[in-house]
Amino acid sequence: MTVPTMNSKLQFRFAKFAVLVAIVLALSGHGSPLKAQTVAAIVNGEAITQFDIDQRIKLTMLTTHKAISRKEALDDLINDKVKIKEGRKYGLDMSASDVDGAFANMASRMRLTPEQLTKTLENSGVRPATLKSRIKADMTWGNLVRGRFQSSFVVAEKDLKDVGDDKSGAESFEYLVRPIVLLVPRGSGQATIDSRRKEAELLRSRIQSCDEAQELFRTMRDAAIRDQLTKTSADLPPNLRSILDKTPIGHLTPPEVTKQGVEMVALCSRKPTKADTPAKREAREKIYSQRYEAKSKAYLQDARKGAMIEMR
Repeated sequence: MTVPTMNSKLQFRFAKFAVLVAIVLALSGHGSPLKAQTVAAIVNGEAITQFDIDQRIKLTMLTTHKAISRKEALDDLINDKVKIKEGRKYGLDMSASDVDGAFANMASRMRLTPEQLTKTLENSGVRPATLKSRIKADMTWGNLVRGRFQSSFVVAEKDLKDVGDDKSGAESFEYLVRPIVLLVPRGSGQATIDSRRKEAELLRSRIQSCDEAQELFRTMRDAAIRDQLTKTSADLPPNLRSILDKTPIGHLTPPEVTKQGVEMVALCSRKPTKADTPAKREAREKIYSQRYEAKSKAYLQDARKGAMIEMR
């Protein structure tokens, strides 16, 4: 830690005093257990309590299924304080609506509503504010690191010269596709689903071009054909890539039952492209991630050195 000047030492003492007074007032007003609110550390004038540590331990167990020590939890919380402080230094301060939006997106990825995610957390003894604090620190830090050092993460072609070398004969293709769905009402029985699947197979055997597919499905009841999409090999999961490679141009992929109904994809074109192969994309993302993590770690260490951290 850098040695503060006499003036900064005095400011730090006043900040500590203000934090302690605020905690005492909060305890007296809400009847919280004194032990739970004991201050474990003060970071740039902001307190981290034993309760905060308890919450971080529970959150980590819930999200990673791994137990961490109190020391590790405290270190994580200190890092979060430092990250947010460093972000503010460069004008980055995530608003409550930004954090709430990220919280809602997280819930959506888990197929939950924000209210359901809140209840899941509370049932595990974790306050939603605990997760939101972590989200805020991660968002702030990610935006800050990428904003300041983005050019150092760029992966040039020369960095990928030994990747794959197309030894397996892998090529990258650009696919022009149109998703199609035969709608099946929610709660329909297996007989209805099987009937729609048979109908899809019949229609599939008739289609010979994307124009035919568009003309047919745009006039059908309980069916929809989506706008054209362009995807490369690296954009698609291996199973769908394999299916599209085997599908003749102008034809439909085999029907698949999804939540929306019975879905197929019309393959309008497939042509070679110089875009990354899946192996190259994976290697590029791996190198980018390694560079980001290294820079993030070094930057955080520097930011901590400049922070006023007092362990209690």
